[in-house]
Amino acid sequence: MDVYGKELIHKTFGEAATTALANAMSTGRPVNIDVLVHSRTGARWLEGDDGVTKYDEDPDASVFSRIQIKATDLGRVP
Repeated sequence: MDVYGKELIHKTFGEAATTALANAMSTGRPVNIDVLVHSRTGARWLEGDDGVTKYDEDPDASVFSRIQIKATDLGRVP
């Protein structure tokens, strides 16, 4: 995840999502979460058999999945 021009690495998706949401809310810009998978086992754990198929298509991909978080302030709700 790139926040303020600095790459941040988190061990859990929850930590990454919390940081991404906070950053998107404070800046108004979308933030990407890059999910990295380095083995068939990791792909299976994350997405089951479909993950393994996706991994096998390009095991050298730099990012297994990219998720974009965007927060839009819709203003006050009466």
